[in-house]
Amino acid sequence: MKAMARKTELREWIDREYRKDPDLKRRVDELVNEMEIEQGLVALREARGVSQGALARMMGISQPAIAKLESGRAKNIGIRTLARYVAALRGTLKIGVLPLPSGPRGTRVIALRRQAAAKR
Repeated sequence: MKAMARKTELREWIDREYRKDPDLKRRVDELVNEMEIEQGLVALREARGVSQGALARMMGISQPAIAKLESGRAKNIGIRTLARYVAALRGTLKIGVLPLPSGPRGTRVIALRRQAAAKR
């Protein structure tokens, strides 16, 4: 029960912060989407049993570049780079644009789906 009360308190605090700063939710959503992509890349690589170094050799880039990409430290990653990463691991990159259910503006959402992981 205590954990549920804390979760409710946290949710209420988040909602208050969103009301104070209407742009905050958009920024949080963008960060969450980025993290989902990064986590998807790592999960696919690990599911294939490939090290960062081996993937880097497959792609013709450095291991630190793979680490930077997977950690979110790389900025302005191109779709071509994501496609090369996923293709090297025999995966599928799926990108979609989805409208948000509420609010005056839609937000672009980039989603990475790991169909290859389901084939294990």
